[in-house]
Amino acid sequence: MAYTATHKYARISARKVRALANLVRGKFADEALDILRFQPHRGARMLEKVIKSALGNAEHKQATDVDELVVVDARIDEGPMFKRIRPRARGMAFGIKRRMAHIKVALEAIAVES
Repeated sequence: MAYTATHKYARISARKVRALANLVRGKFADEALDILRFQPHRGARMLEKVIKSALGNAEHKQATDVDELVVVDARIDEGPMFKRIRPRARGMAFGIKRRMAHIKVALEAIAVES
């Protein structure tokens, strides 16, 4: 059973968080949190909170093996954009897109073959 958590409408570009999601995908949840803890990016804090929330959801649903949960899905999708206008010289205007992201993490216990 997969335990999920999402952060919708995160005020960061999806492109900035995807590189961090690629670092933790396939890792154990506690190992993923250790990796993100030492990343200097703002998106690492957001992804860290979502993984902690998914772990909390697993504990709330009485998961038997919380220590064995693996990040099976770390999906960073684009959200809506605020479109703004930046005034420029000679009456022109440039568009600015303030981007958002939807961060979704799924944790699942893997079957260990011995």
